[in-house]
Amino acid sequence: MSSDRIIAFVMAGGQGSRLQPLTAARSKPSVPFGSRYRIVDFVLSNLINSQIRTIYLLVQYKSQSLIEHVRKAWTISPLLQDQFVTVVPPQMRIGSSWFQGTADAVHQNMNLIEDHGPDLVVVFGADHIYRMDIRQMVDFHKACEADVTIAALPVPLEDAKSFGVIAAGADGRIEAFQEKPANPSPMPGNPDAAFASMGNYIFNTNVLMKALRDCEQAGETDFGQHVLPRLLSSNHRLFAYDFASNEIPGIKPYEDQTYWRDVGGIDAYFQAHKDVLGAEPVFDAFNPEWPIYSSNYQGPVARVLGSQIENTLLGAATVVHHNCLVKDSIIRREAVIEDDVELDECIIMDYVRVCKGSRLRRVIVDRHNIIEPGTVIGYDDAPDHSYPVSSGGVTVVPSGRVSYFPRDSRALGRGYSE
Repeated sequence: MSSDRIIAFVMAGGQGSRLQPLTAARSKPSVPFGSRYRIVDFVLSNLINSQIRTIYLLVQYKSQSLIEHVRKAWTISPLLQDQFVTVVPPQMRIGSSWFQGTADAVHQNMNLIEDHGPDLVVVFGADHIYRMDIRQMVDFHKACEADVTIAALPVPLEDAKSFGVIAAGADGRIEAFQEKPANPSPMPGNPDAAFASMGNYIFNTNVLMKALRDCEQAGETDFGQHVLPRLLSSNHRLFAYDFASNEIPGIKPYEDQTYWRDVGGIDAYFQAHKDVLGAEPVFDAFNPEWPIYSSNYQGPVARVLGSQIENTLLGAATVVHHNCLVKDSIIRREAVIEDDVELDECIIMDYVRVCKGSRLRRVIVDRHNIIEPGTVIGYDDAPDHSYPVSSGGVTVVPSGRVSYFPRDSRALGRGYSE
């Protein structure tokens, strides 16, 4: 294992326009995922598990929810000065503008690199669901004597037309970048697949610092569009790291061994939730050897009082009342499902009450909502509620404004909420 000094920048400023209305009041990395996580928890867990613990989270759009989550969930230890997750909003140290792109975001925080003097700088995105041992990528980077290494996901050649594709030689050295090409270059040794860029990079520090200064002078702001092509054209050593070669301990035989999902749109987000369900999920969130960390929620366990629950995850402090049918769904914490409710392929987020007799199919209900008694959404006989519906037929109920549930016969208190 490499002993190099490494700092990480996590690009967590995404506006998340394709995830609307889930991103109406929060950035994409802070959108909830599964029964207890946020999207950002996956990249942070990968870094922590990979022993990379000097982490700057660069935020921008609607960042308060993400800031609060990091404050409560990602305190490592104040005794270890080089082990932290710190949120960094735009500081405007070298100008009067917000971050103009991924490279500009790091350029505006070059002082942090200078303060630490690392050997390597890791720049990762915060928008994806996956597990990755980043130290294996670091070892590959060093073995290749690379200036830059880019994580590359093998995808079927036909699917590669919608990705940024990396053309590489047999040794992994990058020869060209292709943006959503009509005829993608196949990956070495596999004519049926191509390397898609995952947007995760490792830089030698001196190479990164000079590249950022050069791009700033040229008015260039993005890693994928500007920095990396500029480095490639100037004969730097850029290599593609095959994500399929990454080995994670504790992965079960029935899981997708190279699971990586961009959950930037509603349908992809909804489908990724289906991947964590079932007796043999495609992505099993339970892996003690490579855990996904999140908030240390102190509420009680879920309660089911008398209902039929099939293939469903229940968050802490959730209560499911009598005569309900809940299947293929995820219910997050402190939700209340009243009597005679039917939920079919639904995602019910925190602090939601689904009232008596309601029927929901393929619905995402965002936080702080009360679904009124007898509501029907997602069925052929459902009235028009004017909620947004994705191209894949997923209805989204935007975040509500319920800030407090009185402790009476209809609701639970929120004594454990974040």
